[in-house]
Amino acid sequence: MKFDSPAAANPIDQLNVIGKPLDRVEGPLKVTGTAPYAYERHDVVPNQAYGHIIGAGIAKGRILSIDLAAAKAAPGVLAIVTADNAGKLAKGDHNIANLLGGPEIQHYHQAVAVVVAETFEQARAAALLIKVKYQPAKGAFDLAAVKDSAIKPKAGLAGESDTAVGDFDSAFTAAPVQLDATYTTPDQSHAMMEPHASIAAWDGDKLTLWTSNQMVGWAVADMAETLGIPKENIHISTPYIGGGFGGKLFLRADALFAALGARAANRPVKIALQRALMMNNTTHRAATIQRIRLGAGKDGRLTAIGHESWSGNLPKGDPETAVAQTRLLYAGANRMTSTRLSELNLPEGSSMRAPGEASGMMALEIAIDEMAEKLSLDPIEFRILNDTQVDPEKPERPFSKRQLTECLRTGAKRFGWDKRKSAPAHVHEGRWLIGMGVAAAFRNNLPMKSAARVKVDKRGIVTVETDMTDIGTGSYTILAQTAAEMLGVDPEDVIVRLGDSTFPVSCGSGGQFGANNSTSGVYAACTKLRELIAKKANVKPEDLAFDDGRVTAGASSWSLAELAGDEGLSAEDHIEYGDLSKKFQQSTFGAHFVEVGVDIYTGVTRVRRMLAVCACGRILNPKTARSQVIGAMTMGVGAALMEELAVDTRQGFFANHDLAGYEVPVHADLPHQEVIFLDETDPISSPMKAKGVGELGICGIAAAVANAIHNATGIRVRDYPITLDKLIDHLPAIS
Repeated sequence: MKFDSPAAANPIDQLNVIGKPLDRVEGPLKVTGTAPYAYERHDVVPNQAYGHIIGAGIAKGRILSIDLAAAKAAPGVLAIVTADNAGKLAKGDHNIANLLGGPEIQHYHQAVAVVVAETFEQARAAALLIKVKYQPAKGAFDLAAVKDSAIKPKAGLAGESDTAVGDFDSAFTAAPVQLDATYTTPDQSHAMMEPHASIAAWDGDKLTLWTSNQMVGWAVADMAETLGIPKENIHISTPYIGGGFGGKLFLRADALFAALGARAANRPVKIALQRALMMNNTTHRAATIQRIRLGAGKDGRLTAIGHESWSGNLPKGDPETAVAQTRLLYAGANRMTSTRLSELNLPEGSSMRAPGEASGMMALEIAIDEMAEKLSLDPIEFRILNDTQVDPEKPERPFSKRQLTECLRTGAKRFGWDKRKSAPAHVHEGRWLIGMGVAAAFRNNLPMKSAARVKVDKRGIVTVETDMTDIGTGSYTILAQTAAEMLGVDPEDVIVRLGDSTFPVSCGSGGQFGANNSTSGVYAACTKLRELIAKKANVKPEDLAFDDGRVTAGASSWSLAELAGDEGLSAEDHIEYGDLSKKFQQSTFGAHFVEVGVDIYTGVTRVRRMLAVCACGRILNPKTARSQVIGAMTMGVGAALMEELAVDTRQGFFANHDLAGYEVPVHADLPHQEVIFLDETDPISSPMKAKGVGELGICGIAAAVANAIHNATGIRVRDYPITLDKLIDHLPAIS
């Protein structure tokens, strides 16, 4: 199905099931521990052995030798795979470095060997006996030190690396009110609960992989490319994923080494990456240095907007596109953005929840607050004054729907913004300085092709099949709701089967594009199934009504089961969008409000209240959508106050590579989080009239925390995370 305009009569608009806060359909499996995650699938294939991966002990250089003798002689060892005996391997399209290192080492903890043994303990013990000799080479590990040698990267998903409209330099120089400030964000880890894990088994030349991966189609293609075998010979199953946040978008070492180990040992092999390898071997969000220059008239209108960003990556890697939102968020006639990329020999920088915007908003939304302060304007009114309904770089292209002003106004009223003291450090309760902060939220909506198969059997039970994944987002539930709405059945009569490469290829989970596109793919398949049902009933599709398991046309009525017959009915289709993204800018918007308390004696920050107001199309399920937003808000608080991969700039690795050293927020760190969804449908976005929401919640929230800390203390911190050492020496005295 090609979607290029909203349907006149859309069954989804009935809202009998869509838009209702249904519980997760897979919830009982998860809370009873019976949902099978990758490493726990003990029953899928018998006689499973265990693999343990060894990561490189240097960040750059060569392996001179590997002594395997002691490991081979260790109890229970079945096979050891290194670059010397793995056979010819290629590199998949989505990997920057080789997943198997040797003799060249491209980053610290690059996987160089796997030991396969009868038990996990035997594999780990034998791995410790392997002796690797290296020849280290000099590497670059400090972004600030190599920033001046950065290059202009090629165009990517966020467009060209540089953009320019009008004459920024002249407008900035002439602006009566100016801001020129530099902000930094650190390297961050996905730190999901479930490790990267896989079980691999060979049947002749055919490979089956039970794994944890967000994008099944990409995984199949990259595994086929890496191993040099046909895609048809690879079967991937990933029905449940314990968190990904972008870290499981691509094929990783656990999957490849499970396959290599299984082939070498002639046994099924299971592997889970150690937490240290999750942080140094897999991907992370790259650090940034961002310079923002804003110029405005005394009336508060922006006349010049400039945003430059520097980040680093391995050779041939991509930048952190932190300027993306600045091209679209605020009006201003004279504009400039620039992205530069330095070569670093740290582990690969790649997608992490809201790549680009999450880091960019951390800087931009502090800068906007700083500019409002210079102008003596309320930060909400300053944002509203500079709102726009068209793409500022391409004024001929309107936003399909944009309610940023409504988000800010609604949030201000609900949060009690009128009680905020504009002068910093003027509100305290005992030893606590109290402050409020605000930030806009912005994340683009991405239309992507997505397919599904929908079947109805002789019992009237509907089955949905698509390789779409559920990373904790609620995919099972909203896909069941979509099919139930389209075919007029109870959601309990819908079976959803996900995450299998034998199913039609979906958009996958990432970039907050999963919900809108995957449900639209199911919509397309259901539309085709409705046509088959109409043909069976010998009526026109538009004359049919579906409700309560029955199909009605005029005075005639049939049960869905009756029309399905003994053989059942099945339809498969996909959604695609033509050139809609060229005609309209599709984005999601929101506003974050935060109240903090800062201890006047210790500098410890406590988040006291949080509110997010979101405008992101039709909300398919308010319960699962709220869960996504509060999860994103939680990650944003972590980014603001504690999350940082500490780089050892001598040896080139992340020193705090476990959950003891890499701190993330826990329940005790956060108050109740309130979420408001504006009543919005976007008929341009898809037949579902929905958009994404899972990444919008992280965009801007860190800056709202930073702005609240400034309001509480008068201290402006531009380098994240805002730890107490950056506050304690500058705290005001309480009179």
